[in-house]
Amino acid sequence: MRLMKLLDEIYTRRPYYGSRRMKKELFVREEESVSRKRVRRLMRQLGLEAIYPKPNLSRRNSGHKIYPYLLRNVAVTRPNQVWASDITYIRTESGFVFLTVILDWYSRRVLSWRLSNTLDSSFCVEALEEALRRYGTPEIFNTDQGSQFTSEAFTGVLLAHGIRISMDGKGRALDNVFVERLWRSVKYEDVYLKGYETMQDAKAGLREYLRFYNEERCHQGLDERTPDDVYFNRGADSCAA
Repeated sequence: MRLMKLLDEIYTRRPYYGSRRMKKELFVREEESVSRKRVRRLMRQLGLEAIYPKPNLSRRNSGHKIYPYLLRNVAVTRPNQVWASDITYIRTESGFVFLTVILDWYSRRVLSWRLSNTLDSSFCVEALEEALRRYGTPEIFNTDQGSQFTSEAFTGVLLAHGIRISMDGKGRALDNVFVERLWRSVKYEDVYLKGYETMQDAKAGLREYLRFYNEERCHQGLDERTPDDVYFNRGADSCAA
């Protein structure tokens, strides 16, 4: 667990590192002498691949339908035009759990989220249904090609609401770049600082962090406004100080 936590931190800083550079980083930065074979095994266990700038948690199911990527050269100019979702892992003292969010691309606002100790599709479907119930329907919904998002349980909800489905190209994690930026913020500004002990601790802490992220955290990419300011078309009073 200790080595996996170190690999998690290094990978979040340097997502292009493979096992060879991870091994060197562990030795130089952390004074940990670990064989490359062990590093490779732990990286596989965490789903880390240097090709991608994110954990490869969403495994593709060859039997599921894959939809084309619809957002290339598309100008996203308003809330609820495009939503996106992804999964990342959150470390706790008792093990790793998995976080999914539904994000509005234009405002970067987290519309809903769920934490789970398994990687089945149910927690992703629950987050999606909550977002639809509370905020209506987007025009386009973008995910990667992972089995959770290509499952009939997930795509069926989207199709039933008349939402166009978009999926990242294989190996193109930056197609979902705004969710990737959120993961980095979640880990560096919350998870690594607090060191959650249990899934319940993580759930309570993430609830407070994501509230802060939506309501108080000012974004340079949003002209120093919060996601709530942009999503609800308010001024930037919350960032004036």
